[in-house]
Amino acid sequence: QVQLVESGGGLVQAGASLRLSCAASGRTFNNKLMAWFRQAPGKEREFVSAISGSGSVTRYAVSVKGRFTISKDNAKNTVYLQMNGLEPDDTAIYYCAATATPFSIDRAMDHRNYDYWGRGTQVTVSS
Repeated sequence: QVQLVESGGGLVQAGASLRLSCAASGRTFNNKLMAWFRQAPGKEREFVSAISGSGSVTRYAVSVKGRFTISKDNAKNTVYLQMNGLEPDDTAIYYCAATATPFSIDRAMDHRNYDYWGRGTQVTVSS
């Protein structure tokens, strides 16, 4: 059974940093794309960032580019999201997603392309 478990969320002030982790179990995602999405109250789930199977290619939403960094440790089957310069608009539940089959990172923004999802971790940024 595949599981994605997110951790690292919390309540911080604007300008602070957090590092989210997503540990996968049940299968390896070493050569599969993984991503982070988020959903704020009353809003649709939105793409945050994605990383290719090898970790060599990344994509970011415009709203987080330059502040967030995605990385991957294939030995640990884990993906990370380093979030710096957090803003109140970053408040949301952050979800980790992974795919069972390879696809181009150019399609990473579409949540329908992912097969596995974590339960999410809450990030709250106060002003």
